[in-house]
Parts: sequence; structure tokens; C-alpha cells
Amino acid sequence: MRYDRELVPADPALVDRLASHRTIGSIPRPELEWIASRGWLRDLKQGEILTAASGEGVAGMSAILSGRLSIYVNRGAGPRKVTEWIGGDLTGILPYSRVKTPPGDVTAEEPTTLLWVPKEHLEDMKRECPELTAICVHVMLDRARMFTSSDLLDEKMVSLGRLAAGLAHELNNPASAVARNASSLSAQLADLDRATRAFCALGLSNAAWAEIEAVQAEAAAASTSDLTPIERADRQDAVGDWLASHAASGVEPDRLVDGGWTVDHLTRVSAVVSKTQIGVTIDYLASAEATRRLAGDIQRAASRVHELVSAIKRFTYMDQAMAATPTSLGPGLSDTITMLASKARHKDVDLRVHVEPDLPQVDAYGGELNQVWTNLIDNALDAVPRGGRVVVSAGRQGESVVVRVSDNGPGVPAEIRARIFDPFFTTKEVGMGTGLGLDIARRIVLKHRGTVELRTDETGTVFEVTLPRAQPAAAS
Repeated sequence: MRYDRELVPADPALVDRLASHRTIGSIPRPELEWIASRGWLRDLKQGEILTAASGEGVAGMSAILSGRLSIYVNRGAGPRKVTEWIGGDLTGILPYSRVKTPPGDVTAEEPTTLLWVPKEHLEDMKRECPELTAICVHVMLDRARMFTSSDLLDEKMVSLGRLAAGLAHELNNPASAVARNASSLSAQLADLDRATRAFCALGLSNAAWAEIEAVQAEAAAASTSDLTPIERADRQDAVGDWLASHAASGVEPDRLVDGGWTVDHLTRVSAVVSKTQIGVTIDYLASAEATRRLAGDIQRAASRVHELVSAIKRFTYMDQAMAATPTSLGPGLSDTITMLASKARHKDVDLRVHVEPDLPQVDAYGGELNQVWTNLIDNALDAVPRGGRVVVSAGRQGESVVVRVSDNGPGVPAEIRARIFDPFFTTKEVGMGTGLGLDIARRIVLKHRGTVELRTDETGTVFEVTLPRAQPAAAS
């Protein structure tokens, strides 16, 4: 869009007003006169949009004289103010700026007055107004840093929400198991106490005690995890028949079978006690086995909680300095898989990681690289169909370390491949993505002196991240 008008001498009152402008007031008066003669005053009402994100783009530079402008961005959770400009600020398109459209609507928060200079004059501004141009470049750099920081924070918050939902599910399962089994254990201990007193009252010989303890240890060491459902059912039937024939039918056979007991074990026990003692003995052994199993379940569930908490701590690099240090990629990749395992299971996706042994370290900000892995793996999980496959691999390539995230999804359509790393570009539904994940991943990789590349076709997609290995001096 062009804004053509006949140039007229600058209004002295406007030039005086620009001379008091906080950002550009210090430039020579001829430069103030130059922009005053090529722009014009615009008055915006409260709520009026200066530049719309869905409009024709940023059409000029604005020197705000009074009032306040804000930019609102909707990244799926409703409009949110990203930043604001007040009287004395510069906004809009600036010399050397590559901005085309704002990430959100630029809206007047209150009645606002500004000097608006069409972008068609910016090329001449570089030549005619060197001091103004230098100020604009500094403003543009500050603005880029501000938006980059805001974008990274937004993407981190979205990632945190996704990870929190998955971790809540991951932690809920073992925590529920601990609570459930602890409640059952309380009742089981009372039953074990009863059975123990009855068993001790039998007055068995030392030899009998030794044999029973040996059989207990042998059964406890046996694994039943490799039994098929049919084999387990057959063993339960056999143990049930044995119990019925030995006056111990009150004992549930599955309590013994789950502990690794077989008919052979029971027969060995029956050989060292009398027929009148077998019922009490088996009742005690079944109760002891049930107690041991509950304690084992609690231990395994608590260990799972500990593993998840440890993975979170490693993933976020808590209690570690925010500086680049020699970093092994294997733990970070494994912890990221742990964070996203719940999402993979929800879609029945085969998610696995392969890390080459003795992989060289890289000089890295570990927490930032984990953000890269999270974005790439999460996108891959979204891309594959139910029952799909996502493979994460890491290996050496010359003096570099290469991490590949591959999936067997439908691939990235040819018409959008060139835009895949653009900020705010997303193919996901509203509320499902910010359009910043791949852009931020690319920025982080570039910060680490690496590259990220895309290879895709109708059989799947591979994102390949190449990072330089840590120098020997740093690694030592």
C-alpha cells in the first residue's frame, strides 16, 4: 500500500513536539523536520486497532507522542498482552526491519496520538537521517530481544502444561498403587499376625523349619511374569486341587501362585509336617506370601515415583549453573522420553531411543537442549497415527554429534515445508500449538553452533540436529 501526497514544509509546532520525544528528540533538528514533513499525525480512539495481525501488514513507522498502544497475541488460550508502547516510544516498521505483519493486533489502550511515517520513505530515511536511523536500529534490536524472550517463555509454558499433564498421569499410577497397597497391607499384617501365632504353636522341629524356609526362598526367587494366561490358570487349578486334597481348601490358590509356589513346593512342605499341621502351615505360608507381595508392590511403586522425580530434576537441570558445560545427550533424551511416555501410550505409539555407546559430549545448556528434544518428539507424536512409531537416535558423525527424531507419519506437505520453521506457523488446531516450537528449537540449536534440518516424504519425517562435540579442554 502506498500513501502518496505532496510534501509540505514541516510544521514547527510538530517539530518542537518531536524534539521532546524521549527516543528521537536528541537527533538534529533537520532530521526531525525531515520526518515531520513526510508523516502526519494520527489520533486513535481507545480500542482502535493501528495494525491488525490479519490485515495488509505493517505499513509504516510510528513515533508515539501520547497515549498507549499494546500488542495482543492469541496462542490458543485467548488474547494476551505481549508488550506495550507509551508516549516517547517508536513502533511499527523500522529501517532494516524484516517485519511484515505483527504477531497480534496493535491496539490503542487509551486515546493515542502518533506521528505516522509511511514505509515508502524508510529507504530515503537511511540516507537523509543517519542519526535517526541509528536510533531505530537500536530500538529494533531491543524489540527483537523482547519478542524472542516472550516467545520462548510462552512456548516453555505450553510445553510445561503438556509435560505437567503427562507427569500427573505418570505419578498418579504409582502413587495410587502405594495408597491402595498400604491400605491392604494394614489388614494383611493383622491376618499374618493371626496365622503366625497359630503356626508357631505347632512346635515344629528345627529341621522342619529349615526346610520350610528353604522352600519359601526358592518360591520367592521364582518368576511368574513369563507365564502365559493359560499356564497361570493351569497352575492355579493344580495348586487348588492339591490344597483341597490336603485339607487346606480355605487358602486361595492365587495367593501362592502369584508368589511363585508350585505343587512341587507344597509337596516338599507337606513332607516335613503332619497331616493335622498342613492346613495351619499352608495358611501361614499363603499369608506371609501375600504380605511380601504387597510390600514388594509398594516398594516398586515408590521407586517409580522416585525415578520420575529424578527424571524431572535432571530434565530441568535444577540446582545447576546456567552456563554451557560439557553435556552427555543420552540422559537428556531418555528423560525427555520419560516426560512424554504417557502421551505415547495414549496413542499406542512405539516410542524408543537409541544412543550410541560412548557418545561424545557437547558444550551445551542442558535445559535448553531438552526443550529442543521436547518440541521435536512432541511434534512427532502428534504427526503419527494411532499405533505409529517414533524413533530417537543419537550418534557421532565426524567431529559432531547428530540427534535424529524420525516418525512414520504422513510427512510434511511440500507446499508448507519452506515455512515449517517460521514463527507462529502451525498446522495444528487452535489451542493445540503456538507455532513457536520449531522456531525456538532452531534458535536454540543455532545458539549451540549447530544446525537442524528436515527430511520428509509420504513415508515419514526426520528432524536431524547436528551439534559440535565438546572440545577436549572443555571436556576435561
